[in-house]
Amino acid sequence: QVQLAESGGGLVQPGGSLRLSCAASGSTSSISTMRWYRQVPGRERELVATITSDGSTNYVDSVKGRFTISRDSANTAVYLQMSSLKPEDTSVYYCNVDTISWSGVHNYWGQGTQVTVSS
Repeated sequence: QVQLAESGGGLVQPGGSLRLSCAASGSTSSISTMRWYRQVPGRERELVATITSDGSTNYVDSVKGRFTISRDSANTAVYLQMSSLKPEDTSVYYCNVDTISWSGVHNYWGQGTQVTVSS
């Protein structure tokens, strides 16, 4: 089992920056891929960024060049540095991880943190 807790959301003006953090606890040694998703009410949850266990990253086109995903070497945290924020980045951001163990691959979600980009 893995527990995830996001933090760092808030209100920011367009063009500003925020850094989201996701703290992992529990069976963190089994964590492989880590991701950030976002969701606006009434819309599907969108995959924003992915980082694999070997550090490879991938981003949705709308955030490329503005957002950076990173993780600590102990698998206890994943971060999302967001810059040049736009009103359309307003959303609830969720941390998501895969774990790999003898019982197979499992997926876990955090509770989310609200990001609002507005003047």
